[in-house]
Amino acid sequence: MSAESNSAVGEHGAPKRAKGANRDSAPEQGRAPAPRPVTGTAAKDTAKTGTGARGTASTGTAQAGAAKSGTARTGTAKTGAAASGKRRTAAADPSRTAGPEAHRAAKPESRLAMVRRARRINRELAEVYPYAHPELDFRNPFELLVATVLSAQTTDLRVNQTTPALFAKYPTPEDLAAAVPEEVEELIRPTGFFRAKTKSIMGLSAALRDDFGGEVPGRLEDLVKLPGVGRKTAFVVLGNAFGVPGITVDTHFMRLARRWKWTESDDPVKIEAEVATIFPKSEWTMLSHRVIFHGRRICHARKPACGACPITHLCPSYGEGETDPEKAAKLLKYEKGGFPGQRLNPPPDYPGRPAPPLGASG
Repeated sequence: MSAESNSAVGEHGAPKRAKGANRDSAPEQGRAPAPRPVTGTAAKDTAKTGTGARGTASTGTAQAGAAKSGTARTGTAKTGAAASGKRRTAAADPSRTAGPEAHRAAKPESRLAMVRRARRINRELAEVYPYAHPELDFRNPFELLVATVLSAQTTDLRVNQTTPALFAKYPTPEDLAAAVPEEVEELIRPTGFFRAKTKSIMGLSAALRDDFGGEVPGRLEDLVKLPGVGRKTAFVVLGNAFGVPGITVDTHFMRLARRWKWTESDDPVKIEAEVATIFPKSEWTMLSHRVIFHGRRICHARKPACGACPITHLCPSYGEGETDPEKAAKLLKYEKGGFPGQRLNPPPDYPGRPAPPLGASG
């Protein structure tokens, strides 16, 4: 996922009156000071000239008027300067007059601006990862379904190193449904939670055999009924085995969607629904691959490689990780860091090295 400030002017928009603006005005405004008494030589000169008191009075009146006028001008100038100075200060440093709200964050990003930024992220990730793909090895929908179930709480690499022996022994749902559980457990042990996973993959194999003629269904409502299959697994299968658009909200997608302010939710179903309103349906599957690729290679959970990220100009969370380019470059993983990928049999356009088989060195 604006501060309103108090002005340096009065409540109705008029400049506040500067204190002491009229301190230099005449002692009694509106009245000229009385002329000094004419004595001595000055009195004689006055008599001789014939101007008398009238000349002195008029002179005094003129002086008083000038003084009054000058005082008024001075006061007005001081008042204007004070008000102008306050306005300039407020413009230069709003926090001096705006109160606590001036220290709040800038105006929140509008929904439209967020959508535009999100779609630009997707476009730029498409340029960074034109080879983005599902990182599980599979040859048919059944293998992808089983591999996706096995990928829970482990890496795709570990699954890819484990499934060749599993599928060599149990190539079809009928074969796996009829297997000895202990033998399946031993084959998938490297993926962790092997007992629960054995129950799931044998259960879904039996359901495919009994309810779907040994074929993986191509509908979300059918897939989520299978043992061990949730929405995330279903969308992986639908998007990559059947070409049905879907958003795969795994841990990487959740993390990046929150960092990029596409959502504030922690619930995968809510995140899926919110992100689906941002992007056209045709983009959902590839968007998932690009975001997950970026999360695995650059925008890591514990220490993002911010200094090596190509979309920092679009990221509101820039700075959460290492910003030094040289240090960030050392955090890159898989092909971005010059290491093997996760698939033993990657697509032809993958620019990195294939992953080594189980037990082999990289």
